[in-house]
Amino acid sequence: MRVRIIAISMAALSPVTASAAPAEKSETACLAAPALSPEIADWARNASSKTIYAYGDDLGADWSPLGPARTALPLHKFESLRYGIAPERKPDVFKFGGMIPIEVKKPGRLIVALDAGAWIDLIRDGAVVKSLAHGHGPACSGIRKMVEYDVTQGRYQLQIVNAPTASIHAMAVLRD
Repeated sequence: MRVRIIAISMAALSPVTASAAPAEKSETACLAAPALSPEIADWARNASSKTIYAYGDDLGADWSPLGPARTALPLHKFESLRYGIAPERKPDVFKFGGMIPIEVKKPGRLIVALDAGAWIDLIRDGAVVKSLAHGHGPACSGIRKMVEYDVTQGRYQLQIVNAPTASIHAMAVLRD
């Protein structure tokens, strides 16, 4: 299986550390590093080295890359968000969100990983792209949520809805 990193502009994701284990268990209970699939292996190898700011509306300007390294994503309060497409999950007024443009260079499976629970919509040409798989990352990995989409070449937008904190960590990779 060949894995290729894609350039993604993500202005709506941000960092929060959460484990795939239930909330009452902490990351400190993990004795060994988890085995991660090749697509997400860089999650464990890379500390956040950059920050990409999420947009508060759907008029995104910059196309900053979100790739294989965990990236800090500061988000917006509910009242300042203006989603271009109504999120499939009703926004909670006490939570955070944002929008992140993504440019896909070749068709494949887009994998988005977050370190916190949040709703993710992938938008293309004004419509929601159906997710193919979703779940938690491996225990003790720090990946709280993973969502996969089949994508073709072009521009997309991730909408992050109901993140528990004003900042989370994210990464996105494309599997051929």
